[in-house]
Amino acid sequence: MSDALDKAEAAAREASVNTAAVQIALAAVELAKAAQAQPAPQQHTCEHHQRRGRSAGEWIGIACAVCVGGVGIAFASLALAILGGVAAIVVLVLRDLWKDMQRKG
Repeated sequence: MSDALDKAEAAAREASVNTAAVQIALAAVELAKAAQAQPAPQQHTCEHHQRRGRSAGEWIGIACAVCVGGVGIAFASLALAILGGVAAIVVLVLRDLWKDMQRKG
């Protein structure tokens, strides 16, 4: 009985190995079929269209955007200049107050 059990166990092992091998082979065959079923790549033809130049409306829109951006940058620069001046004045006043406190103290 042990001999029959050993034979059955060996057959089961061989079947499991063969099953995996058969599955891999079938997958390879399916892959080959899918590769053959795909049409060959066609020669690429140039299908894009040349864009024509910008219209007058687009140029006016671009010019307006540049003007608005320039004015925004000018105001930002002016604000930074004013901020720098105010900071300088505050530092000078505080320094003067500090000197006065040092003289009196």
